[in-house]
Amino acid sequence: MVNEVAIVPDRKPGDTVVRVAVQEHYQYDTVVNVEPLVVQKFRNVVRQQYDYSCGSAALTTLLDFYLGRNFQERQVMEGLLRFGETERIVQRRGFSLLDMKRLVTALGHPSGGFKAEAKDLVALDHPAIAPIEYAGFKHFVVIRSVHEGRVYVADPALGNLSFTLNRFLEIWDNNVLFIVFPNGHKPANGLELREEDMRFVADYLIAENSFREFPLLAMSYEDKIANAVAELNNNARSSYSPRLDASGNYVKNTDGQVVYDIEFGKAEDGVKPEDFNVRAATDPTERLEKELRFRRK
Repeated sequence: MVNEVAIVPDRKPGDTVVRVAVQEHYQYDTVVNVEPLVVQKFRNVVRQQYDYSCGSAALTTLLDFYLGRNFQERQVMEGLLRFGETERIVQRRGFSLLDMKRLVTALGHPSGGFKAEAKDLVALDHPAIAPIEYAGFKHFVVIRSVHEGRVYVADPALGNLSFTLNRFLEIWDNNVLFIVFPNGHKPANGLELREEDMRFVADYLIAENSFREFPLLAMSYEDKIANAVAELNNNARSSYSPRLDASGNYVKNTDGQVVYDIEFGKAEDGVKPEDFNVRAATDPTERLEKELRFRRK
């Protein structure tokens, strides 16, 4: 008993002490294991170890968590250098789909590169490696699945994430898919979608909530701020009008400020970008308009 009281067991990584019923006479501490977000993001994703090793990391992810192999990225890199075009790999500082095909063929797996379209992505029943061009960089990701208009990928640099189908089509490089087949073996389920993978916050919800949180900008009467995303379509529109009482007088709060009512609606398409600027005036009688434009694709 003395040993159990005196010896404190080692805590696991992520153990956090949470105090329950704070400021109550029966408060107590309990230990909760909190998994770091980076662990969740890179679950079943091989994180690239070098700036230009996204190809080897993506292939390692596919080999380990779909084909059930047990490789380290370093081993796959060595295999790509051995079976691929070594001089060209060094010259371009990266691996190609042809290098990947040669390696997986040596490992006994049939594979192929295919030109595809959006409908092929929707019908995809195998994880596939896809080249993308994002923020000016060429990159490889593993497409895990396409579900309800979103493309779920295992990104060697960013972990598990998703794009809307339309957004993925914009960054998809040459519409190429590289698929490695299990060769008669039952594939592993490491890349199948889980419930937690399908949780996401849509871009338009972020914009909409930000809009509600910051409805007005504190600006002088002469100033204008151009909305940088004004050229996008499908917009949220709101207007602000001073609240009036039954006698037609302005309603004010306890600080003596005029209270505004907010009206939300949908802006018409085809409005010029200059019409979607934000202006706040010091004159409370002026009707204030604010436009926040965001894509609902």
